[in-house]
Amino acid sequence: MNGFLVQVWCPFPINKTLTIKHLNYLTSIGVTKLVDLPDANGKELWIDAVFGNNQTRKVDDKLIKLFNQKFNSKHGRVVSLDVPTGLCPNKGEPFSWDAVRANYTLAVGLNKIGLIQDSALPFIGELTHIDIGVPISKLSKIEKKIFKITYKDVKNIDLPSLPKNLNKYKRGRTLLIAGSKKYPGAAYLALKGAMSSGVGFISAVLPELVADSIWQVAPEIVLKGTMQCNQNGNASLFSALMNIDLGAYDTLVVGPGIGIDSDDWQKSKDYLLGFKGLLILDADALNRISESKLGSKFFLERESNTWITPHSKEFVRLFPNIKCASNVELALNAAKEFNISVLLKGANSIVADNKKAWQLFGTDSQTARAGLGDLLSGFVAGSAAIDLTFCGNLTTDFFAKYVLLHSFAASRTNVGSNASAIGDELSKLMRNRKMRQIS
Repeated sequence: MNGFLVQVWCPFPINKTLTIKHLNYLTSIGVTKLVDLPDANGKELWIDAVFGNNQTRKVDDKLIKLFNQKFNSKHGRVVSLDVPTGLCPNKGEPFSWDAVRANYTLAVGLNKIGLIQDSALPFIGELTHIDIGVPISKLSKIEKKIFKITYKDVKNIDLPSLPKNLNKYKRGRTLLIAGSKKYPGAAYLALKGAMSSGVGFISAVLPELVADSIWQVAPEIVLKGTMQCNQNGNASLFSALMNIDLGAYDTLVVGPGIGIDSDDWQKSKDYLLGFKGLLILDADALNRISESKLGSKFFLERESNTWITPHSKEFVRLFPNIKCASNVELALNAAKEFNISVLLKGANSIVADNKKAWQLFGTDSQTARAGLGDLLSGFVAGSAAIDLTFCGNLTTDFFAKYVLLHSFAASRTNVGSNASAIGDELSKLMRNRKMRQIS
């Protein structure tokens, strides 16, 4: 026991033979079995090993309260083994009104999917994986693969390096349609995200309010058209789209801050359906789709690659009929049904296609700021345009890499956590990545 006093408490009668054997072994080596309730205000470390991954139903509320009294006490330290008691291993939600709140959770063997859901964050504390040597050959047979990605993976990101002699037109072309009289700042932030990617050529369709001044803050942007805004301040796409050769671009992002205009979307959608490059739909573009006649069937009518970036409420509006136990399953099922790649944004954002999902974990809370979604959509559009010039077609893992880099940049920002400052950090990060100097 390395000199530590160890005691064991069994809150329920033990009936299973294996559990009885384990308890007998503990007492045989000197572990004391408690008869009375342990003192939640004592200095002892508590290890929650009541149910772990086997729990499937509501737990006695008195037990949850006792553990959480320990957690909240002056000397509160709780370590949960596998899964905190009272927390669903698959959904990451309490079976009842609450679950054990742990300082640390030790996931044995494989990470349980519920532990990396947003809903689990108040309960799991610091999550540590204990590798017990599950063979990779066994894991390779799993059809739907879910990968946990963290900031430690940034060093291993492998994105193609372009030849040094390529001119700006061969380093990716992206077009951004963003902003409105109602939300003018969204356009600038999306453009800042695109510029931070290092893409060779950026064009934009902007509301007149933004278009008149964009040269003062971003003179490198090529203005391809302006959008008028309706009486509610929402941008109209149709008049601009009809005069643009979309075939000149590798990627097209539509949505940040454009506002809602269902009639305008109905007139504009055919231009987007016919775009042969990578279409990235964010924010109000998704809201327009959810309110349109086609709804999410829009994605089925589009033949080329489409990436979408909803947060949870936008996702529900887009796909009201998709019901699943976890956000990972939601993203996977939407991706499969509609043949798209999905970024479901949250504290632990998920990127998914029809077979695989990548879930960020251990991210910085600074990524939950107004404007960062606009910055991300522009960054994804620019980065994808660069990599398309080299790869010809992008798989969803590229999408996951861009999302991870964006979040990592937010964690590295020292001068503030606003979207503009994070955009500057993202520019440095991309420059360092190209120089292989990420640390």
